[in-house]
Amino acid sequence: MTRTQITVFVLVAIIALVLGLTVNKVLTSQGQGDPAALLDAGIVLLPQSRSLPALSLTDQDGEAVAIDQLKDQWSLLFFGYTFCPDICPATLAQLRQLQGQLPPQTLSKLRIVLVTVDPNRDTPQQLKKYLEYFDAGFIGWTGEQATIQKLANAVSIPFIPADTSKENYTVDHSGNLVLIGPDGKQRGFIRAPINNTKLAAQLPALFERP
Repeated sequence: MTRTQITVFVLVAIIALVLGLTVNKVLTSQGQGDPAALLDAGIVLLPQSRSLPALSLTDQDGEAVAIDQLKDQWSLLFFGYTFCPDICPATLAQLRQLQGQLPPQTLSKLRIVLVTVDPNRDTPQQLKKYLEYFDAGFIGWTGEQATIQKLANAVSIPFIPADTSKENYTVDHSGNLVLIGPDGKQRGFIRAPINNTKLAAQLPALFERP
């Protein structure tokens, strides 16, 4: 390699480094954070946000909910059920603890929703009673099995509907959380098992996004 080629190579490397640092600074200043740190916290962002389907469910107060109108706050959707023996109570307890680790400004932007995968047993009344054990501010959704299945498929959180003819049946479902932005679109996922310490460090900056 000639001296000229070496000089050009060094200049290109320096320019690339400067551009890289500049882009990183811009991303950080816009609240996008460090992608590696987000992944380490289990936060997987989609390359492009995804619209939610125009479906209707019922909340724990018996009120109709338009799924595609879930806006104004960041939302964490957890697909589970109240008769779950392990994953669901553990996850909801962690989410309650996570709220206590977030600064008030971040907490005010957060909505936590349990979407039941067991509408056969999870009536609005059952959801309300169950969620109050964890946090009175938690929201519960129930509805027709087919509608819940459509929502789960739309946000890539599959579950296997149970054989409700069996006594004390269980439902196979994912422990991942769906991340919905304040624009009502899916922004990504939070992988299970969740790590409250890492999430508490990353969510404040993430929630600064519009």
